[in-house]
Amino acid sequence: MVISLIGYMGSGKSHISKILSEKINFRLIDLDKEISKRNKLTIPEIFEKKGEIYFRKLERETLEEILASEENLVLSLGGGTPVYYNNMEIINHNSKSVFLRTSVGTLVERLSKQKEKRPLIANISDKDLPEFIAKHLFERNQFYSKAQFSVGTDGREPEDIVNEIIEKLYL
Repeated sequence: MVISLIGYMGSGKSHISKILSEKINFRLIDLDKEISKRNKLTIPEIFEKKGEIYFRKLERETLEEILASEENLVLSLGGGTPVYYNNMEIINHNSKSVFLRTSVGTLVERLSKQKEKRPLIANISDKDLPEFIAKHLFERNQFYSKAQFSVGTDGREPEDIVNEIIEKLYL
């Protein structure tokens, strides 16, 4: 089984996937880290040097390779991965997809502390961040809502979120 975690940046995909993979003894792959490793560049460097279109092509190729070759895997996807090409259909066809649903308020709180690591929001002022996230999340929710499972994350401990994912996938 492959479990794909999707959601907006800052929703906790990397953190939750690490705990989930350890708890169920599955291998963990973070798609962005895999792309960085294969290209010997950070995601911000790829965006800066080659552009978002180039990145999205790399992302698609890497996603397809991983989904075609892996079993017993937790795959943490980038926030934009489900939005491009027909990635969401491929994700649902080749894995169990779980949307980590997180409110705009929680996302703003988390992301305002990590802007320099996030190419899409690095140049957005703190004042404009809530509106940007709300608009972006609204646009992406049509893709995120195609996930097979949805788990709310606001105000919850990571362990509780992981337990709910396990319960939904195994019962």
